[in-house]
Amino acid sequence: MTLTNVIEVLEAAYPPARAESWDAVGLVSGDPAQEVRRVLLAVDPVAAVAEEALDWGADLIVTHHPLYLRGTTAVAATTPKGRLIRTLIKNDIALYTAHTNADVANPGVSDALARAVGLVGDLVPLKPFADDPWRGLGRIGEVAAGMTLEEFAEQAAKGLPRTSAGIRVAGDPSRPVARVAVSGGAGDSLLATAAAAGVDVFLTADLRHHPASEFVESGGPALIDAAHWATEWPWLDSAASILHASGVTVETRVSATVTDAWTRGY
Repeated sequence: MTLTNVIEVLEAAYPPARAESWDAVGLVSGDPAQEVRRVLLAVDPVAAVAEEALDWGADLIVTHHPLYLRGTTAVAATTPKGRLIRTLIKNDIALYTAHTNADVANPGVSDALARAVGLVGDLVPLKPFADDPWRGLGRIGEVAAGMTLEEFAEQAAKGLPRTSAGIRVAGDPSRPVARVAVSGGAGDSLLATAAAAGVDVFLTADLRHHPASEFVESGGPALIDAAHWATEWPWLDSAASILHASGVTVETRVSATVTDAWTRGY
């Protein structure tokens, strides 16, 4: 199995053309003709993930976040990213990124997040594409009947990987919850969209104080703010499943390395 074979499967599931114009997706390093036997999937291309790949003997790392989002003019070992790319190249480990194109895919990042926090039934995009209503940002789904915000928050916390910050909740704990919107990663830009969708809760990451406060005060849905890394981690297993379902004969491993930026809470 070559790197080209694996990329063809990934790009069928996560078309690069669907990525945002500012994004940097696709093959970062590696020879398309090289053999791939083991694929490590991770959220972040960082040193700890590279070490895990080396220890496991991976030939390819697939990450959600890009290594060089804004480009670079050097890969010298004088910077963390330079050292990382040098390590990968010296050890013949390829690096591939599926970022915003995985966010809007069907299934994509938010589908995996929705299932992880317990949403059931059909999932529909929170902000669908005009030309494809089954693809787009975020997802809306249902929860079990009779659930309160407090109960849903507890369920969501159990479904997501643990981080130092856990999750934060804004809203009346006794508020009934039926319809929930989720969006993996930073979801500030979707606050108004969530309010217009008529959901009871919007779960995402990286919410800022003032927009969140104004949103709740205006009578919008309750908010659940989780760690950015935690909301995107469930997608890794989904991407691995897509590789296996395609018939690609590679061994996959979802990285258990916690790469959330926040390492301790007090």
